[in-house]
Amino acid sequence: MRFINPIPFVSDIRRSKGFYQARLGLRVLEDFGSFVLFETGFAIHEGQSLEQTIWGEPSSCREPYGRRNLLLYFEDEHLDRAFETISPHVELIHAIEQQSWGQRVFRFYDPDGHAIEIGEPQLLGNPPD
Repeated sequence: MRFINPIPFVSDIRRSKGFYQARLGLRVLEDFGSFVLFETGFAIHEGQSLEQTIWGEPSSCREPYGRRNLLLYFEDEHLDRAFETISPHVELIHAIEQQSWGQRVFRFYDPDGHAIEIGEPQLLGNPPD
């Protein structure tokens, strides 16, 4: 068995697809209407449709999807350029910061309130000095 990816529930699939294309530069591999798979393997699913598929009916509870309990992690070799391109168009959690493990990252919210982290590639197996 191997883990593939999380699939965030989104309230408006067109809005979210456009956000990930325009802001993160992801390219669509497959678009099935209520489910979009990007070339990186990241995917999003329209929430009510996925609720119907999983539980047989849409949830009667209309809580927002992003709830500060999931972080979507991406890497970009040009972190400063990514920050300059993305930050004017999103609700920032924070600007670029160096983490205790040595990696530089910034964080923001997608249209549904899911937290996203963009980090510089980390060399695994080589702890910071």
